[in-house]
Amino acid sequence: MKSGIRHLLTGTVLCALALGAHAGITQAEADRLGATLTPLGGEKSGNADGSIPAWDGGITTPPAGYQVGMHHPDPFAGEQPLFTISGSNADKYAEKLTPGQMAMLKAYGDYSMPVYSSHRTASNPQRVYDATKTNATTAQLAVGGNGVTGSVIGIPFPIPQSGLEAIWNHLTRYRGVAASRSISQAAPQRNGSYTLVDFEDEFLFNYARDGIQEKDLDNVLLYFKQAVVAPARLAGSILVVHETMDQVKEPRRAWIYNVGQRRVRRAPNVAYDNPGTAADGMRTSDQFDMFNGAPDRYDWKLVGKKEMYMPYNSYKLHSDSVKNSDILKPLHINQDLTRYELHRVWVVDATLKPGTSHVYSRRTFYLDEDSWQILAVDQYDGRGQLWRVSEAHCINYYEALIFWSTLEVHTDLNAGRYLAIGLDNEKPIYKFGLTRTPADYTPATLRQEGVR
Repeated sequence: MKSGIRHLLTGTVLCALALGAHAGITQAEADRLGATLTPLGGEKSGNADGSIPAWDGGITTPPAGYQVGMHHPDPFAGEQPLFTISGSNADKYAEKLTPGQMAMLKAYGDYSMPVYSSHRTASNPQRVYDATKTNATTAQLAVGGNGVTGSVIGIPFPIPQSGLEAIWNHLTRYRGVAASRSISQAAPQRNGSYTLVDFEDEFLFNYARDGIQEKDLDNVLLYFKQAVVAPARLAGSILVVHETMDQVKEPRRAWIYNVGQRRVRRAPNVAYDNPGTAADGMRTSDQFDMFNGAPDRYDWKLVGKKEMYMPYNSYKLHSDSVKNSDILKPLHINQDLTRYELHRVWVVDATLKPGTSHVYSRRTFYLDEDSWQILAVDQYDGRGQLWRVSEAHCINYYEALIFWSTLEVHTDLNAGRYLAIGLDNEKPIYKFGLTRTPADYTPATLRQEGVR
């Protein structure tokens, strides 16, 4: 494969995008899924020089000795970096680095990127693969591109024809059905001092429920609950969100329990560029999970696919032998704990529509071809200058066949600070396979939980 970006948009696709419709995938094209393409639409073959291997199914069984509840042992613990990229040699690797990565390498003299052998570990359950193949010929973008129809459980657009289709693949990607996690968030000052904010998160991925049909979705993609449990000055507030499939037709429904007032109220501002929860202004609401929510304020362009060095298989950063203090350092996280690999990513460029507002005038997303997880994002300010750089450090949660982030890092180049969210090294590990229903995420249940 050529490492340069492949320009994919055609006049037909642009026309379809303007109408808000899917350009259409034939059955013959869909039949490539699981053959020359992975079941989710990635290229099954490796690259020409072998530095990206062929996809052979990903990790589908835990390593020997693993027990559910453990922090996931690193399947590649014995490997050493092939080389390390630093500010002094970054220009040599520039073709495979994002502008944000280049900026980080140039801004911080001690910043580096250890590059390891590539392993295509992403995997999902067979029912997700089966649904993806079905969706490929039936899924459509809603009018305006602000929702998806004709799709459940699997990826809607495994062979994307537009930037919006690729982003919807990220929004609908498989993260289990019902899951909970205990995580910490920190926004260190320039001198490295920080206060941890602890969250208890819970998800019900309505779209992925076994046997779900589109008519049963009630326009809800997922249900989300987040309780702040520390520090004491913030503890007690609980947020519940119903993430709608089409947020322009029906904005996300959100309620918050205010511990001081002991009452539940609507939370209409949990969207777009409103500040993220307890994030010290270091991220927007729609940066949670790298990108979430309505895409209507941007024009989305599918630039193409490219080989790039991306955070991947970040088991070392996830380990319970590592403390928060080992990760959280002044100016940036401890890069010695990170792992980068060469992977093919879809590049999607989003530019702010005229007449709309957002603190980011442009955002460039880098999506993993094997999982549709956004791995990196470059965000630009109103002057068009690179402002914030985001990376998702991911692992395969192999007991559940889920490829998802273990830590997101959002760096503000202007402030010389960063936000790290997802710290679970000193916490119990994610729990998958919970039993939940939509009735567990109503204002009434939120009120009952808040007053306990």
